[in-house]
Amino acid sequence: MTAHHRKLTPGKLVIASHNEGKVREIRELLAPFGIEPVSAGSLGLPEPDETGTTFVANAELKARAAADLSGLPALADDSGLCVEALGGEPGIFSARWAGPSKDFGLAMQLVEDNLSRVPDAGRDAHFVCALSVCWPDGHVENFEGRVDGQLVWPPRGENGFGYDAMFQPWHHDVTFGEMEPAAKHAMSHRADAFRKLVAAVL
Repeated sequence: MTAHHRKLTPGKLVIASHNEGKVREIRELLAPFGIEPVSAGSLGLPEPDETGTTFVANAELKARAAADLSGLPALADDSGLCVEALGGEPGIFSARWAGPSKDFGLAMQLVEDNLSRVPDAGRDAHFVCALSVCWPDGHVENFEGRVDGQLVWPPRGENGFGYDAMFQPWHHDVTFGEMEPAAKHAMSHRADAFRKLVAAVL
Protein backbone atom coordinates (compact mmCIF):
# COMPACT_ATOMS: atom_id res chain seq x y z
CA MET A 1 0.00 0.00 0.00
CA THR A 2 1.33 3.44 -0.84
CA ALA A 3 2.31 5.81 1.92
CA HIS A 4 0.42 8.66 0.25
CA HIS A 5 -3.26 7.91 -0.06
CA ARG A 6 -5.39 9.69 -2.63
CA LYS A 7 -8.24 11.65 -1.05
CA LEU A 8 -11.87 11.29 -2.11
CA THR A 9 -13.46 14.67 -2.78
CA PRO A 10 -17.09 15.45 -1.87
CA GLY A 11 -19.51 14.47 -4.61
CA LYS A 12 -20.86 11.33 -6.22
CA LEU A 13 -19.42 7.93 -5.34
CA VAL A 14 -20.74 4.72 -6.87
CA ILE A 15 -21.45 1.96 -4.36
CA ALA A 16 -20.61 -1.08 -6.48
CA SER A 17 -23.22 -3.38 -4.99
CA HIS A 18 -26.69 -4.64 -5.85
CA ASN A 19 -27.26 -5.70 -2.23
CA GLU A 20 -29.67 -3.14 -0.75
CA GLY A 21 -28.73 -3.99 2.85
CA LYS A 22 -25.07 -3.40 2.09
CA VAL A 23 -25.78 -0.17 0.15
CA ARG A 24 -27.86 1.11 3.09
CA GLU A 25 -25.08 0.41 5.60
CA ILE A 26 -22.41 2.03 3.44
CA ARG A 27 -24.63 5.06 2.82
CA GLU A 28 -25.08 5.52 6.60
CA LEU A 29 -21.33 5.18 7.21
CA LEU A 30 -20.55 7.76 4.49
CA ALA A 31 -23.24 10.25 5.53
CA PRO A 32 -20.95 12.57 7.57
CA PHE A 33 -18.40 13.13 4.78
CA GLY A 34 -20.22 15.09 2.07
CA ILE A 35 -20.14 12.04 -0.20
CA GLU A 36 -23.22 11.41 -2.33
CA PRO A 37 -23.51 7.63 -2.72
CA VAL A 38 -25.29 6.23 -5.76
CA SER A 39 -25.77 2.49 -6.11
CA ALA A 40 -24.54 0.52 -9.11
CA GLY A 41 -28.06 -0.91 -9.36
CA SER A 42 -29.65 2.55 -9.74
CA LEU A 43 -27.16 3.34 -12.54
CA GLY A 44 -28.01 0.08 -14.30
CA LEU A 45 -24.44 -1.20 -14.02
CA PRO A 46 -24.05 -4.98 -14.42
CA GLU A 47 -22.66 -7.13 -11.62
CA PRO A 48 -19.24 -8.46 -12.67
CA ASP A 49 -18.38 -12.11 -12.07
CA GLU A 50 -16.54 -12.43 -8.77
CA THR A 51 -13.60 -14.49 -9.95
CA GLY A 52 -11.14 -13.43 -7.23
CA THR A 53 -9.88 -15.90 -4.63
CA THR A 54 -9.79 -13.37 -1.75
CA PHE A 55 -12.15 -10.74 -0.34
CA VAL A 56 -9.76 -7.95 -1.44
CA ALA A 57 -9.48 -9.32 -5.00
CA ASN A 58 -13.27 -9.46 -5.39
CA ALA A 59 -13.81 -5.99 -3.89
CA GLU A 60 -11.20 -4.53 -6.24
CA LEU A 61 -12.69 -6.29 -9.26
CA LYS A 62 -16.15 -4.82 -8.49
CA ALA A 63 -14.79 -1.32 -7.79
CA ARG A 64 -12.72 -1.27 -11.00
CA ALA A 65 -15.69 -2.37 -13.11
CA ALA A 66 -18.02 0.29 -11.62
CA ALA A 67 -15.46 3.12 -11.88
CA ASP A 68 -14.69 2.16 -15.46
CA LEU A 69 -18.34 2.02 -16.56
CA SER A 70 -19.60 5.07 -14.63
CA GLY A 71 -16.63 7.43 -14.97
CA LEU A 72 -17.00 8.13 -11.22
CA PRO A 73 -15.00 6.96 -8.21
CA ALA A 74 -16.44 3.68 -6.96
CA LEU A 75 -16.44 1.87 -3.64
CA ALA A 76 -16.96 -1.88 -3.47
CA ASP A 77 -17.27 -4.17 -0.51
CA ASP A 78 -16.66 -7.88 -0.45
CA SER A 79 -17.50 -9.47 2.83
CA GLY A 80 -18.45 -12.79 4.27
CA LEU A 81 -18.71 -15.14 7.19
CA CYS A 82 -15.75 -17.42 7.93
CA VAL A 83 -16.46 -20.38 10.22
CA GLU A 84 -13.35 -21.89 11.80
CA ALA A 85 -14.75 -25.44 12.06
CA LEU A 86 -15.68 -25.33 8.36
CA GLY A 87 -12.16 -24.37 7.27
CA GLY A 88 -13.14 -20.73 6.78
CA GLU A 89 -16.26 -21.46 4.71
CA PRO A 90 -18.51 -20.01 3.42
CA GLY A 91 -15.93 -17.17 3.19
CA ILE A 92 -15.84 -15.53 -0.24
CA PHE A 93 -18.79 -17.73 -1.24
CA SER A 94 -21.06 -16.37 1.54
CA ALA A 95 -23.55 -14.81 -0.89
CA ARG A 96 -23.52 -17.88 -3.13
CA TRP A 97 -24.57 -20.11 -0.23
CA ALA A 98 -27.83 -18.14 -0.25
CA GLY A 99 -28.60 -19.40 -3.76
CA PRO A 100 -29.96 -17.46 -6.74
CA SER A 101 -32.86 -16.10 -4.69
CA LYS A 102 -30.43 -14.71 -2.05
CA ASP A 103 -32.26 -16.60 0.71
CA PHE A 104 -30.07 -16.12 3.78
CA GLY A 105 -32.44 -18.18 5.91
CA LEU A 106 -31.38 -21.06 3.66
CA ALA A 107 -27.71 -20.03 3.88
CA MET A 108 -27.78 -19.95 7.70
CA GLN A 109 -29.43 -23.38 7.74
CA LEU A 110 -26.69 -24.68 5.43
CA VAL A 111 -23.98 -23.40 7.79
CA GLU A 112 -25.73 -25.05 10.73
CA ASP A 113 -26.23 -28.33 8.84
CA ASN A 114 -22.56 -28.42 7.84
CA LEU A 115 -21.47 -27.70 11.41
CA SER A 116 -23.63 -30.52 12.73
CA ARG A 117 -21.64 -32.96 10.56
CA VAL A 118 -18.27 -31.92 12.03
CA PRO A 119 -17.41 -33.89 15.21
CA ASP A 120 -16.82 -31.62 18.23
CA ALA A 121 -17.20 -28.55 16.02
CA GLY A 122 -16.54 -25.26 17.78
CA ARG A 123 -18.78 -22.32 16.95
CA ASP A 124 -16.08 -19.66 16.56
CA ALA A 125 -16.51 -17.49 13.47
CA HIS A 126 -15.57 -14.11 12.14
CA PHE A 127 -16.83 -11.69 9.53
CA VAL A 128 -14.34 -10.15 7.10
CA CYS A 129 -14.95 -7.02 5.06
CA ALA A 130 -12.68 -5.79 2.28
CA LEU A 131 -13.33 -2.31 0.91
CA SER A 132 -11.85 -1.15 -2.37
CA VAL A 133 -11.99 2.42 -3.68
CA CYS A 134 -11.19 2.85 -7.35
CA TRP A 135 -10.95 6.01 -9.43
CA PRO A 136 -11.77 6.13 -13.16
CA ASP A 137 -8.04 6.36 -13.99
CA GLY A 138 -7.51 2.94 -12.35
CA HIS A 139 -5.94 4.11 -9.06
CA VAL A 140 -7.13 1.82 -6.27
CA GLU A 141 -6.92 1.68 -2.45
CA ASN A 142 -7.87 -1.41 -0.40
CA PHE A 143 -8.80 -1.78 3.28
CA GLU A 144 -9.75 -4.85 5.32
CA GLY A 145 -11.57 -5.25 8.63
CA ARG A 146 -12.86 -8.13 10.74
CA VAL A 147 -14.94 -8.87 13.81
CA ASP A 148 -14.79 -12.10 15.82
CA GLY A 149 -17.57 -13.94 17.58
CA GLN A 150 -19.54 -17.16 17.73
CA LEU A 151 -22.51 -18.67 15.94
CA VAL A 152 -25.86 -19.14 17.67
CA TRP A 153 -28.79 -21.35 16.67
CA PRO A 154 -31.60 -20.69 16.04
CA PRO A 155 -30.99 -17.26 14.43
CA ARG A 156 -32.13 -14.26 16.49
CA GLY A 157 -33.26 -10.79 15.45
CA GLU A 158 -34.70 -9.01 12.43
CA ASN A 159 -32.10 -6.25 12.01
CA GLY A 160 -29.12 -6.34 9.68
CA PHE A 161 -28.94 -8.74 6.74
CA GLY A 162 -27.11 -11.81 5.52
CA TYR A 163 -25.83 -14.00 8.37
CA ASP A 164 -26.28 -11.30 11.05
CA ALA A 165 -29.00 -13.16 12.96
CA MET A 166 -26.72 -16.13 13.73
CA PHE A 167 -23.56 -14.15 14.60
CA GLN A 168 -22.95 -13.00 18.18
CA PRO A 169 -19.80 -10.87 18.53
CA TRP A 170 -17.48 -11.57 21.45
CA HIS A 171 -18.35 -9.79 24.72
CA HIS A 172 -21.97 -9.24 23.64
CA ASP A 173 -25.10 -11.20 24.51
CA VAL A 174 -27.02 -10.20 21.38
CA THR A 175 -26.55 -11.07 17.72
CA PHE A 176 -25.96 -8.52 14.96
CA GLY A 177 -29.57 -9.28 14.00
CA GLU A 178 -30.74 -8.05 17.43
CA MET A 179 -28.50 -4.98 17.59
CA GLU A 180 -29.60 -1.48 16.73
CA PRO A 181 -27.88 -0.38 13.49
CA ALA A 182 -25.83 2.28 15.31
CA ALA A 183 -24.45 -0.31 17.74
CA LYS A 184 -23.49 -2.64 14.89
CA HIS A 185 -21.91 0.22 12.92
CA ALA A 186 -19.72 1.01 15.91
CA MET A 187 -18.05 -2.41 15.91
CA SER A 188 -18.71 -4.44 12.77
CA HIS A 189 -16.17 -5.76 10.26
CA ARG A 190 -17.45 -3.14 7.83
CA ALA A 191 -16.97 -0.40 10.44
CA ASP A 192 -13.43 -1.65 11.11
CA ALA A 193 -12.57 -1.46 7.39
CA PHE A 194 -14.34 1.91 7.13
CA ARG A 195 -12.27 3.43 9.94
CA LYS A 196 -9.14 2.54 7.97
CA LEU A 197 -10.63 3.91 4.75
CA VAL A 198 -11.77 7.17 6.41
CA ALA A 199 -8.34 7.73 7.96
CA ALA A 200 -6.68 7.23 4.58
CA VAL A 201 -8.89 8.76 1.89
CA LEU A 202 -11.45 11.10 3.52
